[in-house]
Amino acid sequence: MQRFILGKKNHITLISAILIATGYISKFALNNDNIFHWALIIASIFGIVPIAIQAFQALKVKVVSIDVLVTIAVAGAFLIKNYEESAIVTFLFLFGAFLEQRTLNKTRSAIKELTEMAPESALKQTENGEFEEVEVDEVDVGDILLVKTGAKVPVDGTVLTGEGHINEASITGESVSVSKKKDSMVYAGTILENGTVQIVADRVGEDTTFGKIIELVEEAQDSKSEAERFIDRFSKYYTPVVLVLGFVVWLIFRDIELAITILVLGCPGALVIGVPVSNVAGIGNGARNGVLLKGSEVINDFSKVDTIAFDKTGTLTIGNPKVAETENYTENTDEIYAYLAAVERESDHPLAKAVTEHIGPVNPYTVEDTDVVKGGGIVAYVEGHRVAVGNVAMMERENVHLSEKAREDITRFEQNGNSLVLTAVDGELMVLMGIRDQIRPGVKENLQKLKKLGVKNLVLLSGDNQGTVDLVARELGLTEAHGNMLPEDKSKYIKELQNKGKITAFVGDGVNDSPSLALANIGIAMGSGTDVAIETSDVVLMNSDFSRLPHALGLTKATARNMRQNIFIAVGVVIFLLAGLLLSEWMNMSIGMLVHEGSILVVILNGMRILRYKLR
Repeated sequence: MQRFILGKKNHITLISAILIATGYISKFALNNDNIFHWALIIASIFGIVPIAIQAFQALKVKVVSIDVLVTIAVAGAFLIKNYEESAIVTFLFLFGAFLEQRTLNKTRSAIKELTEMAPESALKQTENGEFEEVEVDEVDVGDILLVKTGAKVPVDGTVLTGEGHINEASITGESVSVSKKKDSMVYAGTILENGTVQIVADRVGEDTTFGKIIELVEEAQDSKSEAERFIDRFSKYYTPVVLVLGFVVWLIFRDIELAITILVLGCPGALVIGVPVSNVAGIGNGARNGVLLKGSEVINDFSKVDTIAFDKTGTLTIGNPKVAETENYTENTDEIYAYLAAVERESDHPLAKAVTEHIGPVNPYTVEDTDVVKGGGIVAYVEGHRVAVGNVAMMERENVHLSEKAREDITRFEQNGNSLVLTAVDGELMVLMGIRDQIRPGVKENLQKLKKLGVKNLVLLSGDNQGTVDLVARELGLTEAHGNMLPEDKSKYIKELQNKGKITAFVGDGVNDSPSLALANIGIAMGSGTDVAIETSDVVLMNSDFSRLPHALGLTKATARNMRQNIFIAVGVVIFLLAGLLLSEWMNMSIGMLVHEGSILVVILNGMRILRYKLR
């Protein structure tokens, strides 16, 4: 029954609001005091039940929570027939809890989603040399497995034979496929986009990199239990003091009404509503500005962050490789580009897509005798010309002469962090293209805003090579940059930062980022990232708008300040009322109620200022 009632708290809050409104309408519009009193009586009874249950549950574990004080105060107000105070206090308390809880109603299903993404079967070599499909759990270290085009790699292993391109986004977060050949390492959960390879299993089950991702998320979520709300911590001391004060007054003066009045005046309606109003105003402002903040604990922790670590691809960069630099070694570029586009349309490789997108619409030529060279590129005949498109090794295979200028261009493009696409026609180099992921527009300016907001350390953690990572870090003015990092390396580094006393946020968008997102003090996900990253995070930047990150940090700082202001106002009012009651003759319950309601209005108006917050 207790669980049922607590599950209906929101319905009870709504019923209380309707009853209170009905009561006041009856009194002031219909001049009917009878309906007024009964409406407030029923509202008080309805409202106090879930609060009393929570108070009872707290007392069972020897915690004197604010629920206990509210229960006693409402019961006291009810005993002295002050139904207005009892009804309003219960409603405010329940409504405050509703406002905060409504932002935390999404259950995190990261573990389930990660598990569903893991490979389920493998083609295992039997004793007679044939390959048969088995459950991935049946694969042991040392087994030889066959991976075909489009299939997931079932375990961590080493390539024995074959070549192909593997999409390792689930592990490294990088969008460009990686070429694999004999002796290359492959990881469970990655996808072979083209080619066929045989691998020997090196790590299986929970020992694979993908298995460790799941384990890291589990550990991080377990170690990051929900922080106790500030009001509950405050009430640990406040509530007993008010209760003892009321009891002492009753012992000394033997005046039950005075003692109950102390409890009523000591019931901090403004404190109950003040913090949720600030938090919900902050959450509402964030939602309107493309930032999802998952609860009040997030606001408090985020406002204290002094170190932010970033994933690269899809976070600081767009996550979509594009042609960044070109060098042409012929004047007939239109014709050569048309040949190049015709050949690249034969491939679904990410670099080929970047090339065709860069060239745009051209004359449609027919491609003949296409030959895909694994790990090198593609050769075909267009209009009778032999067109070779690929890397430097491909040019050497085709005996294409590379001039001194071409070699200098190649070196320069590589130093700029590009992947290279060279095009030769009839054995002569015609075009060199450098393709790389582009830094998001405005990222550098937004990082400077973060520094002005008090972030001392800006760290880049990426699965990409160190050269590319250093290039991005220099361009953006980051504090540190670390490349070649697997998910376990990223989360290990986050732990090291925390062990040094850094309050750390991590910004990412991929499955590979989920352990770090869960482990960091604040996990921030780009909204267009994976569901796992979004569910694991504490903050989501909707539409992957990086410019929202400075707004989010500034907003949480402003909200945390506003919350402290409301606490100061609420506690100050209670102290003033209790002091007035004990030290003067003019303080009574009516004046106290009036001041209480005034303080509630003040903290609500103060909290609503956050709705208009804009980063200066």
